Amino acid sequence: MLDQVSFVEAGELRIAYAEVGQRGGLPVLLLHGWPYDIQTYAEVALDLAVSGFHVFVPYLRGFGPTRFVSQSAPRNGQQAVLARDVVAFMDALGIERALIGGCDWGARTANIVAALHPQRCTGLVSVSGYLIGSQAAGKTPLSPKAELSWWYQFYFATERGKDGYKKNRTEFARLIWQLASPHWKFTDEEFLRSAASLDNPDHVDVVIDNYRWRMGLSVGDRTLDRVESALAAKPSIAVPTITLEGDANGAPHPDARDYASMFTGPYEHRLITGGIGHNLPQEAPRAFAGAVRDLARGVQS
Repeated sequence: MLDQVSFVEAGELRIAYAEVGQRGGLPVLLLHGWPYDIQTYAEVALDLAVSGFHVFVPYLRGFGPTRFVSQSAPRNGQQAVLARDVVAFMDALGIERALIGGCDWGARTANIVAALHPQRCTGLVSVSGYLIGSQAAGKTPLSPKAELSWWYQFYFATERGKDGYKKNRTEFARLIWQLASPHWKFTDEEFLRSAASLDNPDHVDVVIDNYRWRMGLSVGDRTLDRVESALAAKPSIAVPTITLEGDANGAPHPDARDYASMFTGPYEHRLITGGIGHNLPQEAPRAFAGAVRDLARGVQS
């Protein structure tokens, strides 16, 4: 369990983060998703720390003890602002380069940092591969079956959905965990430990804005328009990358064959079997940590 956190002021946020491992070791930055938290990487981080890595696991905006510095700051959740948070976090801690891993929102954020700031990223481990999107793509209709899997995005587009999530966020999160990882036998203790991170006062606003922005229902930060335009062009990722997918991922995710060409540097895809769902680092920590170690060997050789 990652139960000791530190704080650093970085950009718009006072970011809470766990730090384990050896100072001077290869920096590894691990990014969680929704509706999860840093415990996604508890076993991974401790495994890597024993192996000599210097591991950082921050709470994203709207999660856990992370807070906005200004009460008046927009509770923006668009993809580019999450990546900006990560770069600000690295700057604040003096991390020049790191091997970055991510799952769900964290994978998308890690993709963006790797694509737009490759000089800051020694390597990438990304669950479900290439996840950079755009508002234009978000407006494109999918097949009825595919649309069904995004039911919560449509729910969040309504004020009823926002109110419902605010009122029932714990029950909502449990349902997402069950649907996204149908074979994962997580305990009540495991779930409630992470669900407590959703009680952040900014959580609902950030989550709702994230999903509304994807559908073009939220404008976002206009100072990031040029960044979003660059992301809409689907930039390739040249840093060494390993993508991972669980064989029982119940959440919406792309087919690995559809994104392989987006990785133009050293690249490998791994299917993790055994009923592994969406929260792969927590369900299969040895597989995730192994991917980090394998990439690091190439970086250090």
